[in-house]
Amino acid sequence: MKYVWLDVDPGHDDATAILLALHCTNIRLLGVSTTHGNAPSDHTATNAARCLLAFGAPPEVRVYRGANKPLLVPARHDAEIHGPDGLAGVEGLPEPDDPDVLSWFATDADGAPIRALEGMAKAIRETWDKGAGHRVTVVSTGPMTNIALFVAAYADLLEAVEEFVFMGGGVGMGNRSAVAEFNILCDPHATQIVLDAPVKTVMIPINVSHTAIVTNALHQQLLCPGAPPDTEILPPPATNLRHTLSTLITHFAAAYKTVFGFNDGPPLHDALTIAYVSQPELFKTIRKRVDVELTGTHTMGETVVDVWNYQPCDDSWGVTGKNCLVGQSLDVDGFFDLLLECVSRCDAVSPLNPRT
Repeated sequence: MKYVWLDVDPGHDDATAILLALHCTNIRLLGVSTTHGNAPSDHTATNAARCLLAFGAPPEVRVYRGANKPLLVPARHDAEIHGPDGLAGVEGLPEPDDPDVLSWFATDADGAPIRALEGMAKAIRETWDKGAGHRVTVVSTGPMTNIALFVAAYADLLEAVEEFVFMGGGVGMGNRSAVAEFNILCDPHATQIVLDAPVKTVMIPINVSHTAIVTNALHQQLLCPGAPPDTEILPPPATNLRHTLSTLITHFAAAYKTVFGFNDGPPLHDALTIAYVSQPELFKTIRKRVDVELTGTHTMGETVVDVWNYQPCDDSWGVTGKNCLVGQSLDVDGFFDLLLECVSRCDAVSPLNPRT
């Protein structure tokens, strides 16, 4: 069993990461923290709560709102892809002001909100239990501001972290500048802090996530398992949950086609982090030194992967070592098999589906 803390900025593909984290049978989700990124932090926090409710989360999982802005650079958001609220075009989710949605936010005994840093530290400390329990895998699918603050504030808890797994960066490519991927560009300094921590770190770059394309054939199976293939017309959804997920994919596909020229479907970037934690054998990785460009006029936010091993490194993780396992390739069919299995399990418990 993997014990996971998930830090997100929902975001369409973040929603699929939340679904996987809840319904992979070998993952126990401890909590969800949220950050600025795809949308402003008030929206991303509410979106995470909407997803927990819609995807049938167990009652002990809660949302902890985190950083409103990056450590040093100005905040940026990506309404061009995700809309102003982060989940544009998605139908069927509970409304943001629904009392059932608001009930998913973590509060203390006095009803005051518990913030991300506090919730993350408490969950990791209690799960580790001074070595008598389990290490926690910390997963990030957005800018890593919350994770960097945890690294800086809770050095004594780093031994309780099994690994940091993040979706972000690219090897020689970017998507929101010539060389920088969006999550890293949003808070490059936070990423460097995490890479310098003495903890194993795994990077799922866009080189890999751009291969996880939701094609029309996959979209059909998402809507209605076993439906006969049709090259043009999507089948009616088998359940309300599947309708909601279909609208998510449809909006994401349209945005990626318009902005990036993806004609075959959208890439499910963020879900790959949870797939890696659950089934690392789906991925090919290589251990390299990775740093983030923090000062370049044209290259701010680039993940500089030392492909040719120019830097002298030791065997440790962190400042002096080869600090990152970098994803190289993905078993695409295996990933989508896992996704569709999790959607089926979610179908059985989602309150979006009427009960007979």
